[in-house]
Amino acid sequence: MFESIISTSEGLTAQSAIILTAVSIVFGGIAAAVYRITNRHYSKNLMVALVVLPALVQAVIMLVNGSVGAGIAVMGAFNLVRFRSAPGSARDICCIFYAVGIGLATGMGYVGFAAVYAVIIGALLTVLSFIPAFGTKRSAKLLRVLIPENLDYTDCFKDIFDEYLASVSVIQAKTTNMGTMYDLKYEIVLRDNLKEKELLDKIRTRNGNLTVSCGLLPENHEEL
Repeated sequence: MFESIISTSEGLTAQSAIILTAVSIVFGGIAAAVYRITNRHYSKNLMVALVVLPALVQAVIMLVNGSVGAGIAVMGAFNLVRFRSAPGSARDICCIFYAVGIGLATGMGYVGFAAVYAVIIGALLTVLSFIPAFGTKRSAKLLRVLIPENLDYTDCFKDIFDEYLASVSVIQAKTTNMGTMYDLKYEIVLRDNLKEKELLDKIRTRNGNLTVSCGLLPENHEEL
């Protein structure tokens, strides 16, 4: 079952190369589907990359084919791509490695192993995404507030938060505008989603009508 379809005597043939490329694209589609299911805020660009990535890795592995020099050159090329890429969330990077693993298996001709790997890892990622302990907090939001430097940000909104929020934690506090303001970011969970406007109105009254924003908590804030 886990034997390579690349013959050791004949080497890589056109037929086996076409079969392996087609298998890589199909399993890449499975990886993209898993990514789409397990991510609320998915990227279409990353979905396309996940479909194509196994075939690209498979082609690289076939071209290297035991050559040390070619392997070093490929490693250097991958390092350049890594440092030119924008950082993603831990879940995005996991999906990328999932697709790379498929490409490595098909590149060596192990179609059976690639199929088992794609199904088991894909099913595991899908199941884990629906378990509350491993999922994202769907009700959590990102609250961003600008305050003047004379306000103590540690407790200036405590009474408002106690009234409207079920939970709140500070993500980041930094100075801005030449040190005359603080830019605060909170991860919040509202007690009642219908009272979001009331919350923002009370905060902007307290902070002198400076910028206040509330939106979805981005998943890519958890970077590796």
